[in-house]
Amino acid sequence: MTLTLQGASSQGRGDKKMSYAGDVSPSQAWQMLSQDKPARLVDVRTRPEWGFVGVPDLSSAGKKTIFLSWQDYPTMQVNPAFAAEIAKAIPDKDTPILFLCRSGARSKAAAMALTAAGYSRCYNVSEGFEGGLDAEHHRGRAGGWKAAGLPWVQE
Repeated sequence: MTLTLQGASSQGRGDKKMSYAGDVSPSQAWQMLSQDKPARLVDVRTRPEWGFVGVPDLSSAGKKTIFLSWQDYPTMQVNPAFAAEIAKAIPDKDTPILFLCRSGARSKAAAMALTAAGYSRCYNVSEGFEGGLDAEHHRGRAGGWKAAGLPWVQE
């Protein structure tokens, strides 16, 4: 499968570079999940977001989403066990992992952190599940997994 990435990132933090495999659109993420058997989706949002906003439905691709918060609700502190929990769920560090959040910020941070932990194929779903705000200041209509018409369910 050939993907055109929206651009891998490399941001300096002091002398240390943080990077990841790149950004993919929700449609590209769905293509990877549908066509690349080992590819996995990790939804890094919080439990309230999963319950109130909905979650990706990967059943037609024969997969299940991994739900693991990057930041713990309600404090929104970075989950200190995140990398260890990913290692339990996905021990093969060459597995393509797509990270999804609301709009692409937390998932990018998670992709960078897992790359730093030794995973080689971490992707950020750039528009997230709900995308950015539309002209009426609502999410879920102007971009993201839901607006792309990809499968999702309300828990």
